[in-house]
Amino acid sequence: MYEVNYHKAKDVKDAVKLIGKAEDGKLMSGGQTLIPTMKQRLAAPSDLVDISSIADLKGVKVEGGKITIGAATTHAEVASNKKLQKACSGIASLAGHIGDPHVRHKGTIGGSIANNDPAADYPSAMVALNASIKTNKRTLSADKFFVGMFETALNEGEVVVSVSFDKPKKSAYAKFPNLASRYAMAGVFVAKLADNSVRVGVTGAGADGVFRHKGMEKALSAKFNADALAGISVAEDDMLSDIHGDGAYRANLVKVMAKKAVNAAG
Repeated sequence: MYEVNYHKAKDVKDAVKLIGKAEDGKLMSGGQTLIPTMKQRLAAPSDLVDISSIADLKGVKVEGGKITIGAATTHAEVASNKKLQKACSGIASLAGHIGDPHVRHKGTIGGSIANNDPAADYPSAMVALNASIKTNKRTLSADKFFVGMFETALNEGEVVVSVSFDKPKKSAYAKFPNLASRYAMAGVFVAKLADNSVRVGVTGAGADGVFRHKGMEKALSAKFNADALAGISVAEDDMLSDIHGDGAYRANLVKVMAKKAVNAAG
């Protein structure tokens, strides 16, 4: 391992200050993506700024119809929170099926969305739930936060603080995982919101990362039933194509997972 300077931030302001001083600093919470990347010599930051112990970044709050999750909250904490299970079972279930127990007890929601891996689970939930993503500088809608594969609207010195969204009437997530990595080859999060509109977030399949499927949203807003998706098409040209599955295969998976998610949501 090459030389790297490790810092443990006291609070968000301290983290921003430490990153600003570093030649090539990286924020780290669970480190489930960053550390393996460093081990493979695909990243060589001069400094690591650990934000995992900042109390203001942790925890789940369910207050009335509003749900807020701190950026440093682990997947295991999201999955096991009883109030969240009742208020939004879809995201609790999603968190409970990320990776393996080690990953779930170290990885965080903030790290996942900031990295924006095209096969990560949380981005689909964020866009489907019409979530707001709060940083130390501003608040962004999920639709504007995710801008492309491994790309977000985060600027230099900007740290994800929390995500928040209104309690949905119904929600569910279904994914077809890669058996080796457990990342989604196609994952679909379906949410029926308080105003009865439906949003559908798709991950793991899109050539440009997470996306909403407007055709499915329109069909499900008219009739929230898996049968409503029968005539909906998914463009295979917009899908990822790799050794695990081509565009046509993933397009079919998206439709199958969408139906499973709707059925799971009830």
